[in-house]
Amino acid sequence: MKTLIPVIAAFVSSASQAQAGDSSLIYFQKAVAAKEARQFLVAAQYFDKSLSFNAKNLSALLENAAVHMEMRKTDQAKALYIQALELEPGNLIAQKELMQLYFNYRQFAKAVEMAKACANCEGASRIIGISLYQQEEYVQAVQYLSQALQQNEADAEATYIMARCYLDMEEYSKAVPYYAKAISLNPDKSNWIYEKGLLHYTLNEYKDAVSNFQLAADKGYVQSNDFKENLGYACLYSGEFDKGESLLMSVWQKKPGNKDIIRDMAEILYKGRQYDRSLQYCQKLLEMDAKDGKALYQAGLCFQKKGEKDRGQAMCDKAIEMDPSLASLRRKKEMPGGL
Repeated sequence: MKTLIPVIAAFVSSASQAQAGDSSLIYFQKAVAAKEARQFLVAAQYFDKSLSFNAKNLSALLENAAVHMEMRKTDQAKALYIQALELEPGNLIAQKELMQLYFNYRQFAKAVEMAKACANCEGASRIIGISLYQQEEYVQAVQYLSQALQQNEADAEATYIMARCYLDMEEYSKAVPYYAKAISLNPDKSNWIYEKGLLHYTLNEYKDAVSNFQLAADKGYVQSNDFKENLGYACLYSGEFDKGESLLMSVWQKKPGNKDIIRDMAEILYKGRQYDRSLQYCQKLLEMDAKDGKALYQAGLCFQKKGEKDRGQAMCDKAIEMDPSLASLRRKKEMPGGL
């Protein structure tokens, strides 16, 4: 007589699987209803129950992940989307959501990987471009950011990141128009305006630097010592001597041992043909250090420019005695003011 145990076991197993499938479906339907009613916590509990009966229910995984996103439980949502992608590689919903989640988590290498797998997903080029910038891959970043801006030319952040790419590649002239466009799209970004000012300063466009620094201040940029120093130098170079001196002296008064600021002011004012003003700062340097040959030489040049050639020449000779390295300046066809 043949035993019926294997047959009975198979039947029981089949019946259990059918029962589990029915239970999974029942809880899935309850979860969907709760989600539609925006009862997200209840929905998540039902989705978890549904998945406990059928862990390979792709719809339950995706819906559960979406519910956790609604509750801003992004860690749990990410884990669920990863499970869904393992279950169905190439699932576009999971790829798109993970692309954004990795980007938000600043996991830029993974964001790029997922965005390239989901190349036709909305925002993929943008995420790749910004992520590559964060990884200092500037040339590639420009390529993808160009694509992103073709799709949405009003994207202020992508425009700004494009400007930063050119800035970090030291292609300053290319960076300027992107800064200008980014600021026009988001005019309250004071740090963008300040960076544009620094860019103009680097390009020796001092009047533009001054206007951008002032606009940044008007928009709330913190006027630190560094800010005042940069604005002060830009003012001096652009001919706003009173304002430049005032700003730089306010910085120097906080660190009166700093000779560089005073020396720079003497040099810039000399180049700006403000010889009497330059002499005042040469005098300050000599008061700080009576053996400062460079300051004495600078003063001698000022007197020569003022028409007191013998006096100026004597001071330069004395400066060379104090600091023989200054003799090389004599061999130059035109005496520079910078020391």
